[in-house]
Amino acid sequence: MAQPAGIGQMALSEAQDDRAIDALDRAIVAATQAGLPLVPEPYRQVAEALGVEAEEVMARLRRMLESGVIRRIGVVPNHYALGYRANAMVVWDLPDARIAELGRRIGALEFVSHCYHRPRHPPEWPYNLFTMVHGRSREETEAKVGMIAAMLGEADRGHQLLYSSRILKKTSLRLGG
Repeated sequence: MAQPAGIGQMALSEAQDDRAIDALDRAIVAATQAGLPLVPEPYRQVAEALGVEAEEVMARLRRMLESGVIRRIGVVPNHYALGYRANAMVVWDLPDARIAELGRRIGALEFVSHCYHRPRHPPEWPYNLFTMVHGRSREETEAKVGMIAAMLGEADRGHQLLYSSRILKKTSLRLGG
């Protein structure tokens, strides 16, 4: 017998999907999405607030990471507070056939915090790779960009540095209550 469309059908679909989350998963995401508590045992503190064991919180976060519900758990540094005040989005015009290979190489550099493949918008915008390069001075940032350009060789068909002029609020999608 066919399920009527609506909430019942959605629940059936979620139950069959290994990416489905339940109320406790949702509560864990909501409790951690603004950052983990800055305490020696942050998962324990989250667990206590939710009335479960820390191991349960860690196991559920691990499962959500593995299934792709959560993309990553990581540190989001405030580059300005760390003294990196010459931060530039560097846009690159690279051969489309090599974008995956070159993007991985650039993204692996320790001074590159973001590396994204983006569509070109010719003729005004020929760039297809965006990278964020951080430095304490423009000279330092430009030296790092020069290192990338040297690494790319002839694959670098052109690039531009677009320096940050103000700090924007950085946040990702948030679950509501």
